[in-house]
Amino acid sequence: MSAVLAWKSSQLDDCDHEQIALQMTEHARGLACDVHRQALRLPEHDGRRALAEVVLGDAERILAEPLEATAACVQDRARLIRALYARLDRLAAALAPPA
Repeated sequence: MSAVLAWKSSQLDDCDHEQIALQMTEHARGLACDVHRQALRLPEHDGRRALAEVVLGDAERILAEPLEATAACVQDRARLIRALYARLDRLAAALAPPA
């Protein structure tokens, strides 16, 4: 993912961009489900849950956009995956039993 985000320009064919974007889209959907599941474990008025809902709203919006066979589309999906992992990590920390 870091490599994709570091692209200044991509030498890949459109069909390669499309395939990578498809794989990232499915990965992002799975992560969004995980974030949603973890967020539901927090109290309704918890700020961390509210932040998760914001990230999930962004995910829904981005994933609803038509897939394009471009490096920009692949990078958008990569940024989304990074945001979902970051939120999932924060939720896991919030839900971890105290040490």
